[in-house]
Formats: sequence, structure tokens, C-alpha cells
Amino acid sequence: MRRREFIGLVVSSAATLSQLDAQAQQSPVIGILGSSTAGDYGPMIAAFRKGLSESGYLEGKNVGFEYAWADDHYDRLPGLAAQLTEQRVNVILAAATPSALAAKSATTTIPIVFAVGGDPVSTGLVTSLNRPGGNITGAAHINVDTAPKRLELLHELLPGSNSLGLLTNPANPLTPSVESGVKAAAGALGIRLTTFHASTDEEINATFKNATGSVAGLVIGTDPLFTSRATALGAKSLEYKLPAIYQYRDFVVAGGAMSYGGDISDSYYRAGIYAGRILNGERPANLAVQLSTRVELFINLKTTEALGLEPPVALVARADEVIE
Repeated sequence: MRRREFIGLVVSSAATLSQLDAQAQQSPVIGILGSSTAGDYGPMIAAFRKGLSESGYLEGKNVGFEYAWADDHYDRLPGLAAQLTEQRVNVILAAATPSALAAKSATTTIPIVFAVGGDPVSTGLVTSLNRPGGNITGAAHINVDTAPKRLELLHELLPGSNSLGLLTNPANPLTPSVESGVKAAAGALGIRLTTFHASTDEEINATFKNATGSVAGLVIGTDPLFTSRATALGAKSLEYKLPAIYQYRDFVVAGGAMSYGGDISDSYYRAGIYAGRILNGERPANLAVQLSTRVELFINLKTTEALGLEPPVALVARADEVIE
């Protein structure tokens, strides 16, 4: 190769690399703030990506993701949120209520899109669903408000039992609302309610050991830790022969007796759509919070049979899906 051609090739290659670097620098970055781990929330983040793609944004092509996972240590969330703001990401996706509250406390300028279970007004995330104001909006599915209904459904499955348990995570800001709602429902049904607390895997294991024999069934409260352990919780309820109810289908597929709650993936999909619209110039304050009120009931008849239970015909008839 001649010297002049070689120099031209080097210059051309350098120019191409410079152009690629410039494109990479110009691409917006979305900060993902979550209380669990990437593996635990894989399906939800996939739904977020799908929604984001509707605005033409694809991770690694024209948008980057900066992940900040608390690994189930909620006390790490404020620090992680601060790191994302220091990196000046363009948008923050707050995965679940604890993450959303941490992100809101960390910045009033970077747009925040949340995907949560429960009422974002009552938790202080926004002042209004229609006009969220400020730098935050997102999507919510009803799960906190369905916790009392989960108690009623479990009581319907166990009509002769007057002693049931409730599992909550004391580190979750939604816990007081969950506990008060379920306690009220228990009082109305004449049920003696025992509350168990768990914020680690060891405490979850201890709960199943302690609850077995002391309560007839267990309602699992709304929490990201429990969601990330839905499959394990379903298997444990079958292992300990303790009828239990949670809020997602994965729990039932893994051996849980029942689940009743909203569609979490849909909230992340909607959050992705909003993130794309914000990257395209829209303001969070002008995007009404998307609230999904659709709930689903799933029943695992294999589990109920293994537990020696015969679900009422009327209960089975109301199920959106029955696993046999």
C-alpha cells in the first residue's frame, strides 16, 4: 500500500470513529432505578423497552440505559438516585414506589417516569392523576387496594378458618396502607389476623416456618421484594402446605393457590411510551398518570387439590384463568 493511501485510510478511519463517538455522546440516556435486581425485573424492563420503541428508541442504537439496582436494600435507593442525577441522565425510570419516592427526592429537574402498584396520589408521588405537575408522571396498576380483596378471596377458599396471616415488608412505604386495609377487611369478616414482617430471604423463610400451624392461610402484601420472589413464594407455599395468595400469575404457576392483582407489565409498557414522548420533547407535568384498574384472578387447582382444598364453584367461575 502506498504511503499516501495508508495515510488516507487512517484519516478516514479516525473520522468514522469520531462520528460514532459523537453519535454515542448525543444519544439520550435513561436511568433505571430499581429496588431489586436486573434479573428480578427482566420481564418488566422488557415491557418498558417495548413501549419505548414505539417512539423509535432502541437501547444501544439511539438511547442508552444506566442501571442502578438496590439489590433489595431499600436504604440504598436515595444514594443510587443521587448518582443518576449527578450523571445527568435524560430521564429516570423509577421501578416501583420506593424507587419513585427516592427519585422524586433526588431531583426536581430531571424527568421521572414511574411504574408502580397502588395510588401515586396517596403516596405523595403526584398531586393529581390528570395534572401530575412538576417533573414526574408514569403508570400505575391497582395492587395496594386489592390487598383487602385478597384476604376476602382467601377466606372464601378457606371458609371454615378464622385465623389468617398477612406478610408485609416494613421497609416499604406502602406497608402501612396495606396493613390498615387488610386489618379492616379482617375485622369485617371476623378473622383473627396475624401480621408477619420480612425484608430479607431469611425472614421470608422464617415467616413460612412460623406461619405454618399458626394460621390457616397467608395473604402476601404488595412489595417489590415479594414480586421479585414470586416464583419462590409460590413454591414455598406449596412446600409448607400453607394456602397463600399474592398478586401475580407467576406466583400461581409456581405453586401458589391464588393470585389477584393488576397487570405489572402493562404499567412498564405504558411507562416506556411516556419515556419516549418525554425524550421527544413533551413535559411530564402535561402527561396524565396512566391508571390501570383491570385486575385478574388466577387459581391453581393442582395446588388446592394437593392442599386438600375444594374451591367453591362460584370462586372458580370468577377466575380469569384456572391452572389444572
